[in-house]
Amino acid sequence: MRNRRATVAFMHPSEEAFARLLDYYRIRWEYEPRTFVLRTDEEGNPKESFTPDFYLPDYDLYIELTVRRANINRRKRRKIALLQALYPDVRVKLMSARDFERLMLKYGVRWREHLDTEP
Repeated sequence: MRNRRATVAFMHPSEEAFARLLDYYRIRWEYEPRTFVLRTDEEGNPKESFTPDFYLPDYDLYIELTVRRANINRRKRRKIALLQALYPDVRVKLMSARDFERLMLKYGVRWREHLDTEP
């Protein structure tokens, strides 16, 4: 099981905060373990793909955090819908900025204090 002391290069501080919460509750997780091909070109080369942020193996569930701009959220929702159409057995949950903030507040995690810049 990974924990916050493991060497992981998170793309955003929210992902590190989420991983710390998972570690605290001893929930096993993997960071960006799989990339799903969504579209290919005529030669079969990947043209569009999606890599969810976390995989929770004990729940067989992928989690995608979205705490940024609304236009990114729309793209992520579109990609998740396409992923679910192509891979119907894959379970993925999109956690919105509001969901994430509520979760952090509920468990007393202060993650924004560590941001250098926030949109």
